[in-house]
Amino acid sequence: MKSTYTYLSLFILLCSTWACETPQTEKADLILFNGNIHTVDTLHPKVEAIACKGDRIIALGSNKDIEAYTKADTRRIDLEGRFAMPGFIEGHGHFSNLGKSLQNLNFLKSKNWDDIVTQVTQRAEELSPGEWIEGRGWHQEKWDKRPQGAVHGYPLHDDLSALTPDNPVILYHASGHSLYANAKAMALAGVSVETPNPAGGEIVRTSDGQAIGVFEERAMRIIQQAYMAYRDSIPEEQRLARWQEGIALAEAECLRYGVTSFQDAGSTFTEIDRYHAMAEANELDVRLWAMVRHSSAQMIGRLDPFPIIDAGDHFFTSRAIKSEVDGALGAFGAWLLRAYNDKPNFVGQNTTTIEEVEKIAQLARQHDLQLCVHAIGDRANREVLNIFERALGENAQSDHRWRIEHAQHLDPADIPRFQELKTIASMQGIHCTSDAPFVVDRLGEERARVGAYPWRSLLDADVVIANGTDAPVEDLSPFECLYASVTRKRSDNGFEFFPQQRMTREEAIYSYTLGNAFAAFEEQDKGSLEVGKLADIVVLSNDLMNCEDSAILDTKVLLTIIGGQLKYEKE
Repeated sequence: MKSTYTYLSLFILLCSTWACETPQTEKADLILFNGNIHTVDTLHPKVEAIACKGDRIIALGSNKDIEAYTKADTRRIDLEGRFAMPGFIEGHGHFSNLGKSLQNLNFLKSKNWDDIVTQVTQRAEELSPGEWIEGRGWHQEKWDKRPQGAVHGYPLHDDLSALTPDNPVILYHASGHSLYANAKAMALAGVSVETPNPAGGEIVRTSDGQAIGVFEERAMRIIQQAYMAYRDSIPEEQRLARWQEGIALAEAECLRYGVTSFQDAGSTFTEIDRYHAMAEANELDVRLWAMVRHSSAQMIGRLDPFPIIDAGDHFFTSRAIKSEVDGALGAFGAWLLRAYNDKPNFVGQNTTTIEEVEKIAQLARQHDLQLCVHAIGDRANREVLNIFERALGENAQSDHRWRIEHAQHLDPADIPRFQELKTIASMQGIHCTSDAPFVVDRLGEERARVGAYPWRSLLDADVVIANGTDAPVEDLSPFECLYASVTRKRSDNGFEFFPQQRMTREEAIYSYTLGNAFAAFEEQDKGSLEVGKLADIVVLSNDLMNCEDSAILDTKVLLTIIGGQLKYEKE
């Protein structure tokens, strides 16, 4: 009988490469070689080459190892020493809204209100009377000058209304939690001094009760209803064509930034049906993972088809429900345990009642769906953790992967509860440095220091962080987000926001790849470069693990590969 040593030697010989089969029987359709490849696999963190067959990785290793997988028609790409890694997974964004932001006016880079007025006025000149002007991205706390007569930093509508008398205007705040309307839009919506504030929202007014044009949180619905009436008057085929155009633009933007998978933080049943059909028809270029976003009453009786998992060869999944309990800090909507430092006696907005979110939690449990709840303020996060604890009960330690979306401002006492309840902190690194100029104003020095975007504290408590941009709230660029995650510095002026809470390079990249895959129950197929996983790969101009911090911002995507197919190549 042969010795154990002989059998062991034979086993080692057969496993000398990382393929599912031996090179003699398995050949590659695509090989990347001469690379500096970061796999996000702790067992084999760095390799030179990758072999792919169909949409899967079949081998990784040295150039010599992978050479054996070549056949006559194998496509071979020489990386010439460039850095490659798993494709980025956007952990929290709004896919159709990203498309809309690329179709409409975008104010993310606007320096002041005057610039926005100019852009809107120019758009009005291109439109017929009665057509609505849409835009997004303004943020009063980031302008280089304060508008004259401003209320809480918000401009009055008068100047813009005078220049756009025939076109209603609806301009969303960068956060998406407030909007600006001109006089024409407010007239169509029937806004007057008598219009009451709805529960969970506020119409911002002057001291004599006149609406200035800003509608916060639930008050946005007043203007949105008027806009929806206009939109419904447009023929269905035109609306669908417009939506499809936006989706194509969103996909192109993802590919340009190396985003191979996108976790959509709230889609309607209609949109989910469209995504599902597109995936089955092989019409999606980017993998989508979508949360259902409706009230509990609207979802009752309509969740039986869920979860939808890996439709269209892993291009569409919908296995989660989205809800929310508060708004955004910049719009004074974050729900706080204590009053705002710069708005005394005001603690923010509870935008959806706790009772309603608990009903949604029960639906999630009944249909084996993840629950993803937007919470930004420390009171909001505590309330959501309480909801999770009550809804999950004795199953709190199970592998449910319920998520708090944003989790931006926490009371330190609640940080251990994330781990105790196995809750994922779905946070967006870029929000930290984007909001940094006004966080201390809103919260005060101490609250900001111990609880604002506390990544280090969460990581040290063994909490999984899922990263992203919340696009189109922020630019989709993973590089700006990664830079914020590892430096806590603003890229424009170097302002540093409590750097003791920053991530390491390895942690930041993990949060944008395997961390996001785990947060979606997709770690078996995505997030790292390993044999058997989907061949979703991005090739970059800089080594994100070792380059200077400033070089992260200068990084360009050279190739985006999804399922072994080259989807983008930089010219």
